[in-house]
Amino acid sequence: MTIEFEISTLIPATAGQIYDAWLDSEAHTRMTGGKAQVSAQVGGEFTAWDGYIHGKNLALEPGRRILQAWRTADFAEDDEDSLLEVIFEPEADGTRVRLRHSHLPDEDGSGYEQGWVLNYFEPMKDYFLKK
Repeated sequence: MTIEFEISTLIPATAGQIYDAWLDSEAHTRMTGGKAQVSAQVGGEFTAWDGYIHGKNLALEPGRRILQAWRTADFAEDDEDSLLEVIFEPEADGTRVRLRHSHLPDEDGSGYEQGWVLNYFEPMKDYFLKK
């Protein structure tokens, strides 16, 4: 059995700005506070949060959607990759960033929802407010 969830937040930036920062190593690092090495190419691999997160880009729709095979150092070797879908929806005061995270291992998947809020959504809001 696996865990899945969907969460969203409003970020004070355009969809293009957030999408570009997510797929740029330097901007992703500054945006989250954890070192990242990312790719803006389908099939490109990435690491984030000082190597704790790694995976591969499965689909990219500039300014609209990112789909990644995603896993952390906590996954067992025989765990399948989870799927992370990031959707950017323009709104009047910025962009609604919607995360759909699925196929998380049952034994540790429940903690990832709060991790996204604390380690991505909150730092992203601060990052774009300061720009």
